[in-house]
Amino acid sequence: MDGFGYTNGMQKLGIERRLLTAGSHKAMLDPFSPPKVDETKYMQGLLDEVHQQFIGAVKAGRGNRLHDDPDLFSGLVWTGERSLKLGIADEYGNDDSVAKNIIGAEKLVDFTKQEQLIERLAGKLGESIGFAFDSVFKNYFSQSLR
Repeated sequence: MDGFGYTNGMQKLGIERRLLTAGSHKAMLDPFSPPKVDETKYMQGLLDEVHQQFIGAVKAGRGNRLHDDPDLFSGLVWTGERSLKLGIADEYGNDDSVAKNIIGAEKLVDFTKQEQLIERLAGKLGESIGFAFDSVFKNYFSQSLR
């Protein structure tokens, strides 16, 4: 969780914050208001709790495959090779290899939107017209300004 604070900048610029809420914590961690100690403490506790739940879920899911490393749950990221060594992955590949080797999909479908021929032609035509108008206007204005 991250944020930013503009309170000093707002004061220097003479900007007044006007905030209406219907609950005492509705504007919690608002970047335009000074942080409140109790709200910051609450959110840090919440983050710590969620982090511990995550660690527990990963340990339960990976079991004895997970290697003990002090940086494992620190927020660092790992390459595929390092993930194998740490036990947080069994192997690495891509979505195609998972579809074929794990799910057993016989045929893979590419859902990437493909530009139609008419769209490409219309784009090229529009581009050509734009260049032509640009050339005409440049010539017209350069001659009329002389």
